[in-house]
Amino acid sequence: MNFCVRFPSCVAHMKITDILSTGKVTVSCEVFPPKADAPLENSQKIIREIAELKPSFMSVTYGAGGTTQENTVKIADEIQNVNNITALAHLTCIGSNKENIAQVLNELKSHNITNILALRGDFPENWPSTDPGEYRYASELTEAILQSGDFCVGGACYPEGHTEAKSLQSDIEYLKVKVDSGCSFLTTQMFFDNNILYNFMFRMLKNGVDVPVVAGIMPVTNARQLARIHTLSNATVPPRFRAIVDRFADNADAMKQAGIAYATEQIIDLVANGITHINIYTMNKPDIAGRIMSNLSEIFK
Repeated sequence: MNFCVRFPSCVAHMKITDILSTGKVTVSCEVFPPKADAPLENSQKIIREIAELKPSFMSVTYGAGGTTQENTVKIADEIQNVNNITALAHLTCIGSNKENIAQVLNELKSHNITNILALRGDFPENWPSTDPGEYRYASELTEAILQSGDFCVGGACYPEGHTEAKSLQSDIEYLKVKVDSGCSFLTTQMFFDNNILYNFMFRMLKNGVDVPVVAGIMPVTNARQLARIHTLSNATVPPRFRAIVDRFADNADAMKQAGIAYATEQIIDLVANGITHINIYTMNKPDIAGRIMSNLSEIFK
């Protein structure tokens, strides 16, 4: 029996900023909760298998329009208080009001979860309006979170610019507002060309944004996945990666292997160039995260 289960004094619940300040390479994994009416058992198995890989922390998404709000808290609790991995809970403006947000924050406090990724969130399909709710921006949500307790708050950033941004410069200017509101670290949207991130980091520093950045890596293991990613984020697909997808799209095993290899090479290049904080978008697939981390076992030491 794991004697740390349900005993908070045993649980690793460090602030993310402390984890990122150790000077070591860190690797985190993102999972998403089941739908509101789905059982938790399968998610618990996924979390356990990813936790066995010993990531630096695990983040759990919130769901479009806050639709998995209740399960997000449950999964964050499972990550941290059952599996002994620091949890980072996502929280969004869309689909929530101040009362809802306050309730979720109280639930997180009750589970000793102190790390939150504050997001405006994406509007789900058929959403009746473009009004995110009482908190319009992630910066407003960040301020509210920090006023309500001893939380460590992170935010999202977009190496190629947010899809709604008027320009790359305006996107960076808003990012500075977000950091000035209290975001103490940033996690990037997925990207497939490392040069895009390096250019983005330069523009950030030039504009006075200087907080730890966690690079988000998405292992693409099937061609349909790539098409959906491009539709949602407009992420640039380099010719080299496009050739890989075109060549192996009809061979599931080969595409999976090639996607893992490409993500592995991306991470090696990032670490070699001083980007030492990596987040793997696992898509709830422990085997893929495990193979990447095995490929990089010495680099992640």
